[in-house]
Amino acid sequence: MTGHDPISLTTVSAGFIQDWLDALGSRCTPEMLRSLLHRSGLQSGPMNPQQRVTLEEIARLYQLAAPETGDEMMGLWSRPIRPRALQHLVTVQREASSLVSALYRFSTFWNLLLDDFRLELMHRSGEVELALIPYSIETQPQRFGHMLILKLAHGLLSWLAGAETDVKTVRFAFARPDFAADYAVVFPCPVEFDAPHTSILFDPNQFKRPIARNPAEASVFLQRAPIDWIFTSSRSHTHSLRVRAHLYGAAWQTCQLPEVAAALGMTPRTLNRRLKEEGTSFQEIKDALRRDIAIRAIQQGLASIEQISFDTGFSAPANFHRAFRKWTGRTPGSYRV
Repeated sequence: MTGHDPISLTTVSAGFIQDWLDALGSRCTPEMLRSLLHRSGLQSGPMNPQQRVTLEEIARLYQLAAPETGDEMMGLWSRPIRPRALQHLVTVQREASSLVSALYRFSTFWNLLLDDFRLELMHRSGEVELALIPYSIETQPQRFGHMLILKLAHGLLSWLAGAETDVKTVRFAFARPDFAADYAVVFPCPVEFDAPHTSILFDPNQFKRPIARNPAEASVFLQRAPIDWIFTSSRSHTHSLRVRAHLYGAAWQTCQLPEVAAALGMTPRTLNRRLKEEGTSFQEIKDALRRDIAIRAIQQGLASIEQISFDTGFSAPANFHRAFRKWTGRTPGSYRV
């Protein structure tokens, strides 16, 4: 087992980023797009929707594509977001007097830049909602773009406070996609689809934490973008992430549901029910962890594929090859970096 934590090991399906790749194609030539994908470690040709993509590959593509296209949101919105916009946003956020003020500044900043949508900040008893409202009912949501702007709001609040900000619910104004399970990697909360509008909801009581970030820390945050704000580091907000974290820290191949349920302070029946509410199951989490451990080990190239197949619990390399093709639509050898 490597020193990586269970979150950084996580992969998402190629379907999750396909909207982004389509949008990116509108900002560059086919040759430039192929180059960006290749340099990021991604397949330059069409990807199978179930193919797995690592968090590092997504981060590398963002870091390459944003400056080379001259659009920090890489075609996700109708108007290009000019270079250094994110730097200015972080400066504006860092100078806010409170997290509530920071969220308000976030909405006003983007409302100066977006043509098709506006951000509205709504306060209700025990709830603060940041909503993305289209100017026209005919405007269709861009799934990756909607995810990214909500996650940027959450990531900035968490960074400003020095701890991950709890999220009550995330709602999207589009139908539940086949890759809906991938949203658990991004948002540490229940995720709903087919909502009247896209939004993220917070408990205002947590906004009392002070803002304490200096310019040097802001520079580090920008240099690492988007890894520090896209992917959740939470271990506690969803039961699926808690189960994954426990399995990763234990003998995950032999660890069974009753053992994990006891460690999390609940009965197996209760844990099963809560995982079902999150759209997953104990076995699906265990299988996904094994898949992601195998992908990471293959990319690192420190062991043979035969050894990795045994290390991940397969009785024969042929069984591993079949499972890997089912997981990713590709051969294990094609994942070697």
